[in-house]
Amino acid sequence: MIEIENKTPKEIVQELDRYIIGQDEAKRSVAIAFRNRYRRQQLDGEMKEEVTPKNILMIGPTGVGKTEIARRLAKITNAPFVKVEATKFTEVGYVGRDVEAMIRDLVENSMTLVRKEAYEHVRAEATRKANRRLLRLLVPAIKKEQKEQPNTGNPFTDMMNMFQNQMNTTNQESEGEVTAEIRDKRTVVKEQLEKGLLDNREIEVELEEKPMSQGNSNNQLEQMGIDLNNMMAQMQPKKHVKRTLTVAEARDIFIDEESAKLVNEADMAADACKLAENAGIVFIDEFDKISSREQNGSNGQVSREGVQRDILPIVEGSQVYTKYGTVSTDHILFIASGAFHFSKPSDLIPELQGRFPIRVELNSLTKEDFVRILTEPHQSLIKQYIALIGTENVEVTFTKEAIERIAEIAFDVNAETDNIGARRLHTILEKLLEDLLFESADMGSAQITITEHYVNEKLADIARDRDLSQYIL
Repeated sequence: MIEIENKTPKEIVQELDRYIIGQDEAKRSVAIAFRNRYRRQQLDGEMKEEVTPKNILMIGPTGVGKTEIARRLAKITNAPFVKVEATKFTEVGYVGRDVEAMIRDLVENSMTLVRKEAYEHVRAEATRKANRRLLRLLVPAIKKEQKEQPNTGNPFTDMMNMFQNQMNTTNQESEGEVTAEIRDKRTVVKEQLEKGLLDNREIEVELEEKPMSQGNSNNQLEQMGIDLNNMMAQMQPKKHVKRTLTVAEARDIFIDEESAKLVNEADMAADACKLAENAGIVFIDEFDKISSREQNGSNGQVSREGVQRDILPIVEGSQVYTKYGTVSTDHILFIASGAFHFSKPSDLIPELQGRFPIRVELNSLTKEDFVRILTEPHQSLIKQYIALIGTENVEVTFTKEAIERIAEIAFDVNAETDNIGARRLHTILEKLLEDLLFESADMGSAQITITEHYVNEKLADIARDRDLSQYIL
């Protein structure tokens, strides 16, 4: 089973600091909550079952890092994670997805992690088999002539002949003749393959056509954990398509196909369910939107309160049926978040409030926070734009004063219009560098310095005109 990174709370906070500025209280809370899950795994017997996660409710305006904290927590700990929006769920009986879908999505993500880990364990063997298939394509055997089966008029016999022809096509290599000349040539090509000398050569490959997903077409079947699309795909005859790929691309596809043959699907499904149960994180955004305060109609209020009551047993602990098996939600960590501008946590039903005992308020971002966001995080926004424009051989640098001015304008626009937090920096920078992004492809090698004067010149209208700033998302 996949191993979760057992980092200490301090190590988790240090990792989060690389990507998220400020919000120390929220970082500490999620770090402690995750470490407690590791501590629970060290317990034995009845005590282990009694210890449940302390779910977290994050309260704060949009764009201050609520989602990013939860997402990064899952990434640095290698835990299965799913983000859902509370407004996408509807009360049972209404049109829409039921709340159990969040657990099925979590198990799906858990299965992805488990499958990736399992494939890594068999990669060496899968690579050998993939190279063997490539060798047969690059130096094919001499095909034997296949006799065409006549149409007998008997549907059953004709169908059996059709399947036999398909089997013959699949097993052409075993029936082909491999001469001494072909063996010698394959020895040479095998060595070239292993050294990567043929990776850019194009070859024609016949691949199994994967059926297109039709989405969750049947909500009732989804609620029972039945994957109708998968069932239909297994019933239909397998189709093959021919594609022209490089040897490197074909090798990657063959490695995945061979890996799937070497692993046990049932074992992976069991591990995925266990991983989701013990390490899964469900982030429920827009939690304030399902509170019943300030609803204009009784139907809307009843529906939103119904969603809360449907979420309650999931958070409390229940059994959810998925296509990989039954999953218990007793020890899944739930992190809810919301701005709570027009409502407050006490507007939620009391039973649901009690299931989120840890409440953290995230602070609005200051001008100093914006300066740090632009420069300090790993792969910060400034670094991203410098790298993007650098692909056109144009070297861009920002002065300290320019960065401070960008932060000041972003803070002022947030204060005068809707406060959308750090997301304001994306649109301010895009507007600032619009001309440079448009013209850099034709500039050739150049060096550009973004100064405070340049910022004032490009963003003068936004900085001066409060009404115009409303058009900047």
